[in-house]
Amino acid sequence: MASNNQGGNRGNSSNRGFAAMDEQKQREIASKGGRAAHQSGNAHEFNSNEAREAGRKGGESVSQDRQHMSEIGRKGGEASHGGGGNNR
Repeated sequence: MASNNQGGNRGNSSNRGFAAMDEQKQREIASKGGRAAHQSGNAHEFNSNEAREAGRKGGESVSQDRQHMSEIGRKGGEASHGGGGNNR
């Protein structure tokens, strides 16, 4: 994806075509493609059940990372309890 390349490979001659374009130009082209797909009826649009299933799968995936979940819980506790002190 273009957003992962922060311009670090600009001198690399293996980047050709789309990959060699600047990020703004890539976004313009991708946006046009997305609009065209929706206009022609070829773009997939999630219904509520598909969206629910995708969210469930994403939640399962992220919850496997115990360190990440611990970090989320700690941040939530700090936000709700005033910075992690015993302010209950």
